[in-house]
Amino acid sequence: MERVLGFIIVQRQTRFRFFMSTLAVLSVCLLYCSQTETSKGTIVNETAPIDSIESSINAIILGQAEAWNQGDLVRFMSAYWKDDQLTFSSGGETHRSWQVTLDRYRSRYPDKKTMGKLTFSNLETQLLGTDNAMTLGQWQLARDKPVGGNFTLVWKKLDGSWVIIHDHSSSLETKK
Repeated sequence: MERVLGFIIVQRQTRFRFFMSTLAVLSVCLLYCSQTETSKGTIVNETAPIDSIESSINAIILGQAEAWNQGDLVRFMSAYWKDDQLTFSSGGETHRSWQVTLDRYRSRYPDKKTMGKLTFSNLETQLLGTDNAMTLGQWQLARDKPVGGNFTLVWKKLDGSWVIIHDHSSSLETKK
């Protein structure tokens, strides 16, 4: 009986040591992952408050609405990553490249009347790491035939600026 109890105690101590060792390693990994190394080799914590990032992204989105409402599609597109890898999904199709996206906007909205007045609402931004974020929201175009829908924007911080690298927009069905 003593032999069995001794074995159980040794087994529990071994499990406890393994658990504590694993916990220590995970703690160090989490601490390391929340920090980055600068070019001078010093480690600094680069986590910005989500409120600050959300405010920055919301300001960009509101700037887009302002540009749209002035009929300035190029300025509207300045929030997007000016790269061939930009993706825009809508209507069951995915288009690639900044220029293709701009050309598509120009063909669908050839004048200010067609463009209408753009507003965004219900914006929710979630940080996906230190240099990536996602925004959910709704868009509305006030015009002769109003239209609106939902969107998801994937953001990446490149060269210190937040840019949209993927836009998935959908239109809400109008009820008859």
